[in-house]
Amino acid sequence: MQGAFDVIVVGSGITGGWAAKEFCEMGLKVLLLERGKNLEHPNYPTATLDPWAFQHRGRLTQADREKHHIQVRHFSIHEENKHLFVNDLENPYIETERYDWIRADVLGGRSVLWGRHCYRWSDLDFEANVRDGIAVDWPIRYRDIAPWYDYVERFVGISGARENIPHLPDGIFLPPMEFNCVEQYFKSKVETAFAGRKVTIGRVANLTEAQRARGQCQFRNRCDQGCPYGAYFSTNAATLPVAMATGNLTVLTDTLVNRVVYDEVKGRASGVEVINTITGEVREYHSRVIFLNASTLGTTFILLNSTSNRFPNGLGNGSDQVGRNLMDHHKGSGATARVEGFGDKYYYGRRPNQIYVPRFRNINEKRTDFIRGYGMQGGGSRGGYSHALSMGIGASLKEAASEPGPWHFSLQGYGECLPHPENRAVLNRSKTDKWGRPVLEINCKFRENEIAMNKDMATAAAEMMEAAGFRDVRPYNNMSFPGNANHEMGTARMGKDPKTSVLNAFNQMHEVPNVFITDGSFMTSSSCVNPSLTYMAMTARACHYAASEMKKLNI
Repeated sequence: MQGAFDVIVVGSGITGGWAAKEFCEMGLKVLLLERGKNLEHPNYPTATLDPWAFQHRGRLTQADREKHHIQVRHFSIHEENKHLFVNDLENPYIETERYDWIRADVLGGRSVLWGRHCYRWSDLDFEANVRDGIAVDWPIRYRDIAPWYDYVERFVGISGARENIPHLPDGIFLPPMEFNCVEQYFKSKVETAFAGRKVTIGRVANLTEAQRARGQCQFRNRCDQGCPYGAYFSTNAATLPVAMATGNLTVLTDTLVNRVVYDEVKGRASGVEVINTITGEVREYHSRVIFLNASTLGTTFILLNSTSNRFPNGLGNGSDQVGRNLMDHHKGSGATARVEGFGDKYYYGRRPNQIYVPRFRNINEKRTDFIRGYGMQGGGSRGGYSHALSMGIGASLKEAASEPGPWHFSLQGYGECLPHPENRAVLNRSKTDKWGRPVLEINCKFRENEIAMNKDMATAAAEMMEAAGFRDVRPYNNMSFPGNANHEMGTARMGKDPKTSVLNAFNQMHEVPNVFITDGSFMTSSSCVNPSLTYMAMTARACHYAASEMKKLNI
């Protein structure tokens, strides 16, 4: 197995899984390397356990919090899924400014943990940098990627509603999930009161109709424990089984990629050096092409650690852009409200998505306090039995607890982050991880544009709820720290000029043509929508381009 492969794929998350699938289906021999533990679909350890089966009823112990002291900054980690997250004690990094690096540590990566919202970009996004005169221009436009959005959507399975919004293009959708009665009421009020604002159901990679070997969503809302039905898209349930069925895939877990090996004579990458995370054994694997899909900061580490005479500052880093322009969406601001009426209505199941208010700022009007914009997620729900705790004891308590609580409504914004060269990650050799490697030092913060936008999220959320006639409307502004939205991107950006970018229009390194990067590193700007669908489409596109170049013997 230590011999040559056609393609090495580093990382098994959403994009790594897609790369493995595409190349295997083309008949190429692929080695997929994953630093985390093995995790086999449908055998997710806790996915079918009852809440009372957990010793601490879902709560983390103090020992858990120490082991995962970075991961607990995110709402999603709890007793039922803590085994999916990285051990922060073994994987340190330095925070010049607070940065919440949320990481999985299993085969499938964060495809097992993601929020599954899937939205297409438009030219409002691809043209944003050149229009605003900042950073560098994207080397592609919507027309270049639209067929690949089609391609991945057919396989992924995305439920959603067609809305004919120019800056949020419709896709190939499964039947949408339904609004509840309060959300439908909110939609009608907002769209009447505000020209240019739409309220739609979230477009998510949860199947509303079974397809292939994957079952329909059961509305259990236990997605972050792994889905044994395969109802939400993940590497484990979707792309990996297809790749394995070809007989062309080799998977190694517990295998940490340390660096890309560069051949000075050939001017190409020859393979990768890896560390077995259990035994500490170091070895190399070789291939014609390498796809880096280790997540944005994982890929950043590999590039910066891959030094040579040709690249003393990191592989393909002649532009000095590797590690720079780190972006993440900002969140934490919105509003809540109480909803009167609808006491005779409820809803079925636990829908695994929210409603979505697409971007409406800086579309037609132009604001003076910030550029770009944000979308909003949220919805209406009824409280549980806790309202009954003040209703006495005995029969009166039982009777009160038999009825659901009052309706509430919430909205939270997710805003665009501008690329900034000083938002960056570098290697720091004064500290090492469990395996003796240097660590990343991350210096990233939200700046004036993000701060102004984040404040407006609360204002806009409140004004929509007030227009809907909701009560006790309470705006809030608790801006997140970079990393916490789990949408890190931008450290090896695409561009037209090798002097100012790392990758070309096909995610191929300008300076090392047999290395491709299709995780979030490649992003030139961040838009305000969840980026995973764009990652997947760009990965499929890059795979087909790379295979074509291999056939032509160009790489």
